[in-house]
Amino acid sequence: MSIFLSNPTLLRNGFRSLMFLTPSVSISYSTCTSVLSSDDSRRKKWRQPVVSALELGGVKIAKEDVVREDPTNNVPDSIFSKLGMQLHRRPTHPLGILKNAIFDYFDTNYPNKFDKFDDLCPIVSAKENFDDVLVPADHVSRSYNDTYYVDSETVLRCHTSAHQADLLRKGHTHFLVIGDVYRRDSIDATHYPVFHQMEGVRVFCPDDWEASGMDATSYAAGDLKTCLEGLASHLFGAVEMRWVDTYFPFTNPSFELEIYFQDKWLEVLGCGVTEQEILKRSGKTNNVAWAFGLGLERLAMVLFDIPDIRLFWSSDERFTSQFLKGELGTKFKPYSKFPPCFKDMSFWLSDSFTENNLCEIVRGVAGDLVEEVRLIDNFTNKKGMTSHCYRIAYRSMERSLTDDEINELQWNVRDQVQSKLSVVLR
Repeated sequence: MSIFLSNPTLLRNGFRSLMFLTPSVSISYSTCTSVLSSDDSRRKKWRQPVVSALELGGVKIAKEDVVREDPTNNVPDSIFSKLGMQLHRRPTHPLGILKNAIFDYFDTNYPNKFDKFDDLCPIVSAKENFDDVLVPADHVSRSYNDTYYVDSETVLRCHTSAHQADLLRKGHTHFLVIGDVYRRDSIDATHYPVFHQMEGVRVFCPDDWEASGMDATSYAAGDLKTCLEGLASHLFGAVEMRWVDTYFPFTNPSFELEIYFQDKWLEVLGCGVTEQEILKRSGKTNNVAWAFGLGLERLAMVLFDIPDIRLFWSSDERFTSQFLKGELGTKFKPYSKFPPCFKDMSFWLSDSFTENNLCEIVRGVAGDLVEEVRLIDNFTNKKGMTSHCYRIAYRSMERSLTDDEINELQWNVRDQVQSKLSVVLR
């Protein structure tokens, strides 16, 4: 279940309590949820194919069908442009290399067992994204502050677990799901609003555990730990490992696997024995299952020594040429020595202000030229008004930015922050 361990931002945006956890580009996914073609009165009908459309599972989706003039839509152009990039399907990209290394482990140790899905449609229903994996109705992760909504019933998936219930209902009992996922996020070297997850699920039947003399839960938990310890050794070599008991609402018991790597303990993934309610809803009342989830960028940054998450999206040959198909752990050689430029911005908060909304505006203006947005000061005056001061770091990974460029970006950010967030600049 990939909501297990996906991105460090979860500590801040509410997902952590759940974790286990170009417009003209044309791509093709093998399967697309019926959300795309629904004629539900709450949604617009999908248009006929147009030249500038994005192709999802054979359905042509125009940009205006994802980025809409709809009060519930919060998908910006910058996020729509990432749909279809599928970095994890590029065999010479660090994420593709890591994905294939994990595939190799399962193919070697569980031959012909696990079905693999790396091209499922990222546009899913809110029910698939939340309800089917037991996310509480009032949980903060459902908010527009954290999730990209196409409309009130449709989202860009926040985790690959959005496909779990459908795959279980279709009869899959051993599967890996890999894909791009989307969350409104903070801005720094390890956070990005689009990242990649992998989850694995294995379902057991009574014959599997009864012969062992163990109860179903203990059998599944033991098999899970053996599997994931082997995966960690496959990726990181002979490292010290430890299991940490934890809590996730959709598994019981639940665990985190940590390894001692480069002189510190590193959290690798989250996992557990699947809650029976999930299996029951999928028609598997006599079964038990395990699930795990991991974030590809989190592990790839460690394995390849990649210091900034923005680099995964770079098309610069100085980055892309450093990696070869099948070569896991090639160490990245930095090529950018360009200095950052810092700009501070202070304002009085409005009642509706959120940091995620601020970061969306900064990214919308500066794109990948923004390296970090960090709160450096705050205070409340005698009238009860609260002021925040944010430091914005601008830096290109590929060239030096001019003063005129940076000043123009900063003025545009200031204008949009004031007009869209209803704050008062100081």
